[in-house]
Amino acid sequence: MIAKRFEDLIFWQKSRDLTKLIYTYSRKGELKKDYGFKDQIQRSSVSIMANIAEGFGRGGNNEFIQFLFVAKGSLAEVQSLLYVASDLDYITALEFNKAFCITEEIARLINSFIKSMKSGGNTSLKKK
Repeated sequence: MIAKRFEDLIFWQKSRDLTKLIYTYSRKGELKKDYGFKDQIQRSSVSIMANIAEGFGRGGNNEFIQFLFVAKGSLAEVQSLLYVASDLDYITALEFNKAFCITEEIARLINSFIKSMKSGGNTSLKKK
């Protein structure tokens, strides 16, 4: 896969979808009123896509990989916060499963991309 823009990366696109979903969840019920928690889960989800974009923008594969690991850390944080949101009944089991499945897909895609970059596979970044 050759990416000319970070927006071309499927895992960035999925991260954007996850962020939109988190913001949707944050607009309703008790989660809407828990300002500290709401802020944390929103910032964590935004951090995933922001780190992917920033790493891509750095231009080098090694730096990009480093930022992908930071994005994975934010992804794990979102997963943990989803458990809290579920435990506190801020989100339903269906909402939890939908968001968590997206996080698992993003993690798989990022891991695969990192492995491909490290092994010198067909994954490369092409700048205009």
